[in-house]
Amino acid sequence: MSAPFAGRHLLLFGAGYCARAVAAQALARGAQVSATARTAEAGAALSARGIRPWVLADGHLLPRLALAGVTDLLVSAPPGSGGCPAFTALSEALAAGTALGALRWVGYYSSTAVYGDCGGDWIDEDRPVAPASLDAQGRVLAERHWRGLTRRQGIAVDILRIAGIYGPEGRNLLAQLRSGRAQAIVKPGQVFNRIHRADVAAATLAAMAHPAPERVINLADGAPCAAAELMAGVAAMIGCPAPPEVPFETAALPPGLAGFWAENRRLRNDALRALPGFELRFADWRAGYADILAAEPRPGEQP
Repeated sequence: MSAPFAGRHLLLFGAGYCARAVAAQALARGAQVSATARTAEAGAALSARGIRPWVLADGHLLPRLALAGVTDLLVSAPPGSGGCPAFTALSEALAAGTALGALRWVGYYSSTAVYGDCGGDWIDEDRPVAPASLDAQGRVLAERHWRGLTRRQGIAVDILRIAGIYGPEGRNLLAQLRSGRAQAIVKPGQVFNRIHRADVAAATLAAMAHPAPERVINLADGAPCAAAELMAGVAAMIGCPAPPEVPFETAALPPGLAGFWAENRRLRNDALRALPGFELRFADWRAGYADILAAEPRPGEQP
């Protein structure tokens, strides 16, 4: 593989499910990668992947050395009660006199929940935000902070608003369906938007490779569908019976999940498809789950 990121140093603030996939591809393309971790054990796991860890216990600041030579910053850590922890860390580093001369790009993983309930309408990035949940409100605040900081510093920024993420390594419906305990909640007219982890990683790297002063991009496959349709379809793919359907009104969902079901929108992904160097690999859940299943070990094979 060529090394288009040779000389680049990517710092991950938060090394979660998608960020680790970004790191693997960035390393393969010649970048140096470092990342924050909350524990020594997590740091050791990052080291095993070729990523330099910076272990930050609660309340500890990001060392100035961690920013030395960093050309790209990807923030996937969720906002907390005090706002975006990465923004706070970088702001404190700047206040302490740390130079950001090498930093050319910031990517912030936001959520499409910032749009709130759209009544099932098709929307794009021009839709005004209307966050309902505390998490979505925190992400809107973080977006605003990152835009302000990068404008002041002359750094490119991508606000990547991500739909529901699925993929291999347990981030899918397979175990739930195979257990026989799955239920399909039915709410007429309700749809959800999704994107495969591989497409999140590819879009992130394309944005990093082709920075622009400021972009907001919805990361979604553009094929929203009802939850019951997805569950029945995946069940058929693996030879399981479709799970029983339960009306939303009688599902007795916990408050957090009920709030998730209260929002309904269909996401356009024109901006994603127009991103230089990016091509959507999985156009819908059918393509995504076919790939996940094809990668599963056959009976008798070692995983």
